[in-house]
Amino acid sequence: MTARNRLRALFFRGVELVPGNRLRLLQSGGEFFPALIAALDAAHTEVHLETYIFNADPTAGAVRDALIRAARRGVRVCVLIDGVGSRELPSAWLDALRAAGASVLVYRALVNGWRANPKSLRRLHRKLAVIDARIAFVGGMNLIDDFEPARFTVPRLDFSVEVQGPLLARIHWNARHLWWLVALTQLQPGERKQLPVEPSWPTDGRVRAAFAVRDNFAHRRDIERSYLMALALAREDILIANAYFLPGNRFRKLLKNAAARGVRVQLLVQGHTDHRFYQSAARALYQNLLKAGVAIHEYQASELHAKAAVVDGHWATVGSSNIDPFSLLLAREANIVVDDAAFAGDLRQRLQRAIDQSAPLDLADWRRRSWRQRMLSRLAYGAVRLLLGLAGVGRRA
Repeated sequence: MTARNRLRALFFRGVELVPGNRLRLLQSGGEFFPALIAALDAAHTEVHLETYIFNADPTAGAVRDALIRAARRGVRVCVLIDGVGSRELPSAWLDALRAAGASVLVYRALVNGWRANPKSLRRLHRKLAVIDARIAFVGGMNLIDDFEPARFTVPRLDFSVEVQGPLLARIHWNARHLWWLVALTQLQPGERKQLPVEPSWPTDGRVRAAFAVRDNFAHRRDIERSYLMALALAREDILIANAYFLPGNRFRKLLKNAAARGVRVQLLVQGHTDHRFYQSAARALYQNLLKAGVAIHEYQASELHAKAAVVDGHWATVGSSNIDPFSLLLAREANIVVDDAAFAGDLRQRLQRAIDQSAPLDLADWRRRSWRQRMLSRLAYGAVRLLLGLAGVGRRA
């Protein structure tokens, strides 16, 4: 094995690469929703769809209608939504899906609203669809309109990956398995009696890719370890785009070590946010990273929701996992990890264009932040740590 191949093997320790895939990078709703709806309209046997947010808006309504059409023509449609992220979805939408013949399950539904219970933090944060075990979509895109003309002139920045190829076998099995687990916990064991669908795929794919998940059983740290290995072995450049960036000590140390050995390290984070408290907590970490030579850019064109990264021009990942303790230690997540220069190059170009629409943070300016801003950031960071401690994961964060 050559030195480069040995290096690649180390990059992907913890997730197994599968060769022979076709991957297509989809950016924001303009590319993602038409592709998803077309696949749903072509379904003839089975659909598994998982999402954190299923919003009642026209864009999500088009997906709902495609699911209803599939169910009415006899396709087995299984929709799994999160009990917090989709808590405002009208019952009429669920009733319409079920009336058409679709099955809908709610992951950890909350009774009497939000409760001070550590289990309430363990959410289904995956965004995944598998159609006929022949095509899958994995990424960060919720079922929600990503265009807010009242605030921005461009859509929310996010990504998904369309997958065709032998990796479908693992994605399909994982989606079916999670559906079965949730059905069993909700006393619906009959869901296990469904006959499996044999995965199929084109034979001309050339991309090596892995399906990495985070759960609370056998794969608690797979996504995190994939990131950490890539950072530890980076030699040229690291570009990370992440909506909710609150990494642990080890992650931050690897970023700083990479910058110290001459690696160009760039972070693309939110400039506009829907969670100001969480953004304030993340900003408590910025000065130390800037001092170490890490470049930080706050995206300004719209809201950043991406969870993606490129390292050394061939390692790349796109998925649902933020780089924060909630994603890496509590939620169910799913990422595609890729070893392919063309895919990584495409993603890198798109992220670089986003950086060009961002505001770079300057260390001198950051040091001049008011005492009130600094205090609020420290308090917010401390509150997040306290919440994690109550959930039993404070030490690992």
